Amino acid sequence: MDETLIATINKLQDALAPLGAGSASPVDLPQITVVGSQSSGKSSVLENIVGRDFLPRGTGIVTRRPLVLQLINRRATKNQSNQDLLNLSQESEVKGQSEDNAQEWGEFLHLPGKKFFNFEEIRQEIVNETDAKTGKNQGISSVPINLRIYSPHVLTLTLVDLPGLTKVPVGDQPKDIEKQIKDILLKFISKPNAIILSVNAANTDLANSDGLKLAREVDPEGTRTIGVLTKVDLMDQGTDVIDILAGRVIPLRYGYVPVINRGQKDIEGKKTIRAALQDEKSFFENHPSYRSKAHYCGTPYLAKKLNSILLHHIKQTLPEIKLRIETALKKYQNELAQLGPETMDSPNSIVLSIITDFCKDYNGILEGEAKELSSMELSGGARISFVFHEIYKNGINALDPFDQIKDTDIRTIMYNSSGAAPSLFVGTQAFEVLVKQQIHRFEDPSVRCINLIFDELVRILTQILQNPKYSRYPALKENLSNSFIEFLRQALIPTSQFVTDIIRSEETYINTAHPDLLKGSQAMAIVQERLHPRQVQVDPKTGKPLPNAATSPAPSINEDDKSSGGFFGGFFSSKNKKRLAAMEAPPAVLKASGAMTDRETQETEVIKLLIQSYFTIVKRTVADIIPKAIMLKLIIRSKNEIQKILLEKLYGANDLNDLVKENEITKQRRQECLKMVEVLKHANDIVSSV
Repeated sequence: MDETLIATINKLQDALAPLGAGSASPVDLPQITVVGSQSSGKSSVLENIVGRDFLPRGTGIVTRRPLVLQLINRRATKNQSNQDLLNLSQESEVKGQSEDNAQEWGEFLHLPGKKFFNFEEIRQEIVNETDAKTGKNQGISSVPINLRIYSPHVLTLTLVDLPGLTKVPVGDQPKDIEKQIKDILLKFISKPNAIILSVNAANTDLANSDGLKLAREVDPEGTRTIGVLTKVDLMDQGTDVIDILAGRVIPLRYGYVPVINRGQKDIEGKKTIRAALQDEKSFFENHPSYRSKAHYCGTPYLAKKLNSILLHHIKQTLPEIKLRIETALKKYQNELAQLGPETMDSPNSIVLSIITDFCKDYNGILEGEAKELSSMELSGGARISFVFHEIYKNGINALDPFDQIKDTDIRTIMYNSSGAAPSLFVGTQAFEVLVKQQIHRFEDPSVRCINLIFDELVRILTQILQNPKYSRYPALKENLSNSFIEFLRQALIPTSQFVTDIIRSEETYINTAHPDLLKGSQAMAIVQERLHPRQVQVDPKTGKPLPNAATSPAPSINEDDKSSGGFFGGFFSSKNKKRLAAMEAPPAVLKASGAMTDRETQETEVIKLLIQSYFTIVKRTVADIIPKAIMLKLIIRSKNEIQKILLEKLYGANDLNDLVKENEITKQRRQECLKMVEVLKHANDIVSSV
């Protein structure tokens, strides 16, 4: 079962390899990622685990692309123990097998079916494939190479060898090579399911280890990092790594494993790795500091520990991986359905289908019957309702007839409307002139309301056209949008005329017989009460009003009051008798000035009451009728006629083939989705088999 789990992850890695290591892959697979500086012995550790020389060697950056290394024990069975597998690593030396044999081979994912029995050829293929992607100028790439090695001398394990950390560019390397390498490493080790294998040289200060420092950036608690200490045999005499192994320096959850790699002299002397593993074993068994813990040291123990960590990690994450694959597959299948099939129908059929879908979407949003109703914000018909009942209603309620009319203006209009013969009573004509002026003020907010509704309908259009099915045909989308907006602009003309006529009809006929209008006698009584409150007779003994006590009458207006100065006494006055006697001609501009008489005050207040009463009636009527008018002339008309208009404009066009040319972005996205669906289906089949 354990080997099956690792094999499943290996298959998933192969299946998801076409997606690369970037954000394109929706699944974070459990894997062991190997990091370390160029001089830490990282490649040697991997070769020791495999037991063969197969990685490129040289100066500078040798590993320039991530190498996904899948080790498969080809003799493993369900009944074999890990100890049995470990014993296999020493068999070839005992049996005297040659380095190249039929039991060990490698396969590259980019060369399916081809087996490499010569490991020198595997090294050369890694170099060739790296150069093919990055060139020969020491450039790097995040696209991995997938190598699978079958051998009876390995534990089933998956490792990702990453480029070694460097600080100074060498030769023709890019100046930002350090940043490029760090970005690639972070792309792999930042994933929560990545186990970080940090390779560090034991003969240097661990606190200065580049690999461990980078690991701490993404795993500050050390919960998914395991340390490897190389070059233990090169430490100064009398020093060891016991404190590090005990977790007293920089503790890690999975601890540290000391190993010994071949030196440059050993490599030049063609010393085999299997011979080096025997020397490693002898070193730890005979060293005074390590012999008591020799079974926790060396490459075989490291391979066993990595195998155990990976298996445990896979068991924990497999249910989540399965869920992620299923979710991603469903997502891309839905997007692919929205993008539509690659084979297109006839141009007529496409145009007709788009027009039908648009009209259905438009009506659905207006009526609140859209497929996806947002719980985050108002949209469609709800926004239109907000414009009518909040913005427009509050806008006209904010109109005050007396923020533009002063009492002196009312007085002037009263006299102007009475002509040459001054009226004895408050004239209807003055009231009508003033109230018409105020009714006209409803026109601006009403026209503004039309424009706001127009904007909301265009907003609905934009909302609909965001759907990928419309973006698929950019020319058709643009023509549809233009035709719809043009139709709305044409509909604005009769709508504005209708709304304007409603306001003007209110101006044209002032219904003084309206049942809700304040009567003249009522207005007079209210004004009298305001100006001359009635004095109630009070019982001097009790202080209470006397029953049926007559109130003192309001003082009457004395037409012959000397202080009034005559009928126009409130307009102007002069105490200069000579000027009065001269009877000078009136000025070119004659304006009301001076304090108003009691009569003028009373008549002004009466007219103000009547204006306020009638203005309120019209305000209530306009607030109710204007939204209905806009609904009839603009919104309902657009719902009923837009399909016919679009059919005339688009379906009857001569250039239908040009209209239905697919967007290049849509074509590209469809290919991406097809690739994702194919890959994820394969991955889903793999993980479902467990």
